[in-house]
Amino acid sequence: MTRPDTDTMNAPFPDAAALEATLLDTVDKFLDRDVRPHVLALEHSDTWPAEIVERMKELGLFGAIIPEEYGGLGLGASTYARIVERISAVWMSLSGIFNSHLIMAAAVLRFGTEDQKRTWLPRFASGEIRGGLALTEPNCGTDLQAIRTTARRDGDDYVVNGTKIWISNGIHGSCFALLVKTDSEASPRHRGMSLFLAEKGPGFTASRKLEKLGYKGIDSAELVFENYRIPADRLIGLEEGRGLSHALGGLELGRINVAARGVGIARAALEDAVRYAQQRETFGQPIAQHQAIQIKLADMVTRVEAARLLVEQAARAYDAGERCDMEAGMAKLFASEAAVENSMEAMRIHGAYGYSKEMHVERYYRDAPLLAIGEGTNELQRIIIARQLLERNPA
Repeated sequence: MTRPDTDTMNAPFPDAAALEATLLDTVDKFLDRDVRPHVLALEHSDTWPAEIVERMKELGLFGAIIPEEYGGLGLGASTYARIVERISAVWMSLSGIFNSHLIMAAAVLRFGTEDQKRTWLPRFASGEIRGGLALTEPNCGTDLQAIRTTARRDGDDYVVNGTKIWISNGIHGSCFALLVKTDSEASPRHRGMSLFLAEKGPGFTASRKLEKLGYKGIDSAELVFENYRIPADRLIGLEEGRGLSHALGGLELGRINVAARGVGIARAALEDAVRYAQQRETFGQPIAQHQAIQIKLADMVTRVEAARLLVEQAARAYDAGERCDMEAGMAKLFASEAAVENSMEAMRIHGAYGYSKEMHVERYYRDAPLLAIGEGTNELQRIIIARQLLERNPA
């Protein structure tokens, strides 16, 4: 059955601002009705939110940034980031279910052939095919050039062998942008790397679900490839040796997403802290009246607003087609650290209640550290920012 708010999203709009306002209102209603009442139960049981994922398909979230000509919503990164912030403020795990998927879609959109776009993007947009990125390996994270998974050409196929780990949507996803070595002897190493669209099949196994501190509900898995055959026409762009640049190009959108998640968690922590501080009393008055608490709240709201502005700056650059690794890196760095700091301060303001699983605050505290690691560690972000700063300001 078609949902009323889905109809609203597909109706004509007089301008972009009206479209965005309606989209965000629809997302808010979806969160209030279909997500918020179930978060604690799904989080504590680490359950894949199958019914919520179906609602996300109906809303078109799996095609958020895919152009309308390929069946998507055609949203810019700015609107997309605002949606991610809202969703992450309620349950961050949901943003990961469609973000990793959309980075895969972005790789096809930016670097695929026209035939690949028309074959794959409509199925990604509808959610018929869902998945993500398969980049990292047991001995390789930040240094992607050190991957060991190989793809050897054999007639009209490539034969893939290797292991990937910490792959979001690895259990419930069906297709992944798979980074491999097609030439292990290439120098520099990146010239021997290629990116494929790999659908699950014989030789491709999601071997196990990995247990995590936070980020529950979404599955993170180990993927094993044993003589897995993949048709040569699944090579994105049909050209070997471009895989690393294709993967890194998608990570710009990924870092904007992670930054928006940071804003969402930082905002949720702030809102919970403000609410609790106005209710909890000590020494005859709400603790919000104590200067020590006010100082914390002032720092928290400043972090939220500053992080949001950095995300907007990065998203505008991305939408304009500009190189934005510096802007995305700054947004990701600051917003993720804001989420970590605000989650800690919210827990301190809540006292013992902040340590209780009956409250959302302890979940923010467990989820936030992932943002400082995922899509490139914050240490790496600082290096990227500094190098871009120097490149843009030559002596």
